[in-house]
Amino acid sequence: MTLVFKIVPKSLWETALAETVFKGAPVDLADGFIHFSTADQVWETAAKHFAAQSGLLLAAFDAGAFGDALKWEPSRGGALFPHLYRDLDPASALWVKELPLSEDGSHVFPELSA
Repeated sequence: MTLVFKIVPKSLWETALAETVFKGAPVDLADGFIHFSTADQVWETAAKHFAAQSGLLLAAFDAGAFGDALKWEPSRGGALFPHLYRDLDPASALWVKELPLSEDGSHVFPELSA
C-alpha cells in the first residue's frame, strides 16, 4: 500500500467531517485538485507551505483507493506529487493525527505508517 498525506487545518477537517466531504483547502480549490504528499515529501511540504502554523492535522490515505482520480504530476524540482481530481470523503482516512509545533517552530511528525 502506498500512503499519501494531506496536511490540513483542524477547522477545515472538522467541517469536512460534519459535511462528510472535503472539497479542499483554498490552495486546492484554486488549483482544481487536492494536493497530497508522499512520506518523502511531506516534511518539505510542511516547511514550505505551513511554516510555524499551529492547529494542523496530518491525514493518511491509501493512494490505491483513489483509482484514476489520483494523478502523479511533476512539481518541485520535477518530483511527482499526488493530486486528487475529485472531492474526498474524510472517512476514507486511514488515520488523522495532530501535527504540533516544536519549540523551534518546525512540525513534529508522527510515525508515517498505516
